[in-house]
Amino acid sequence: MSEPTEPTMETPTRSSRDPAALREQLRRWLATQLPGGSKPEVSEVSSPSATGMSSETLLFDASWSEKGGRRSGSFVARVEPDPKDVPVFPVYDLESQFRLIRLVGERSPVPVPNARWLELDPKHLGARFFVMDRIQGRVPPDVMPYNMGSWLMDADPADQRHLQDSSVATLAKLHAIDASAKDLSFLELDVPGATPLRRHVENQRRYYDWVRGDRRHPLLDRTFEWLEKNWPEDEGDTVISWGDSRIGNMMYDGFTPVAVLDWEMAALAPREVDLAWMIFLHVFFEDIAKQAGMPGMPHFLRSEDVAAAYERYSGVAVRNLSWYETYAALRHGIVMARVYARRVHFGEAEWPADVDEVVMHRGLLDRMLDGSYFR
Repeated sequence: MSEPTEPTMETPTRSSRDPAALREQLRRWLATQLPGGSKPEVSEVSSPSATGMSSETLLFDASWSEKGGRRSGSFVARVEPDPKDVPVFPVYDLESQFRLIRLVGERSPVPVPNARWLELDPKHLGARFFVMDRIQGRVPPDVMPYNMGSWLMDADPADQRHLQDSSVATLAKLHAIDASAKDLSFLELDVPGATPLRRHVENQRRYYDWVRGDRRHPLLDRTFEWLEKNWPEDEGDTVISWGDSRIGNMMYDGFTPVAVLDWEMAALAPREVDLAWMIFLHVFFEDIAKQAGMPGMPHFLRSEDVAAAYERYSGVAVRNLSWYETYAALRHGIVMARVYARRVHFGEAEWPADVDEVVMHRGLLDRMLDGSYFR
């Protein structure tokens, strides 16, 4: 079997669905949501290519007749992936995502899209989905990563710092929502564990078991063991954890967030889960840039700067961040193993003899485990 020798950020196949068929299906479905005689028309359907690896995202415009005139709008549909396409996650609770987006919009200044319609009957598109208003803005790309050439990398350092700090401030605003409210109990993970963090890690362990199947990833196994041996004495407050808290899931007007997107990994958890994920995803991209001999953005989203900004905006001290960054590296390693399985499914790769090679940040994670990364 072939073995990867250099880091690659090729855009993987995400879906086998036919865009032309989706266009007609959306048109027929929209007619059921609008008043009679609306005669909706739907544009060609597209998907973003620079971000997104999990739920299928469809972008489309629509027009319809209403009150004697013609109206139009731009929309985004989040669609449950086809099981045949090797989805990244075993479960896609679109109803919970839709509900959370609305609750966050109602209870905080966190910018979220207007969630318009939830469709739980799969007969329309062959899967459940929900539709939001499309927000205009720009997103730091994942492919190629923003720190290897992008509008963000080319920006003035002061603008980069504004984007960094305003993104951290957005997390602080999200975490200020009262997570003990009864109508947020649907975010509690239904797995064993005495605390939200225990349940969060147990949920990741079960996700890993689902991802690996008959394979084992020794590096990821060792990381679970390290987390247990170094468990934080004080887990801190429980907040609404966005889960996929990274700048690639935010949309910006200039350098200020105008939309927080992709809520499929949301749960109740300590605030450091989100902070460490935001930090680590940049570290991951920096590691790729370094391996490619590129300068990257080493001054951006540094742990100490993110923690200081968060404490400034929230008034809450950040604790045990190195533990949470290691946990973030583990979580991302599991996702990468699943994404690689998708590439194998679509004939874009073969499994290497050493399965840990699919974890592109294996060297980084090794240094976290032996402590040298945090010195």
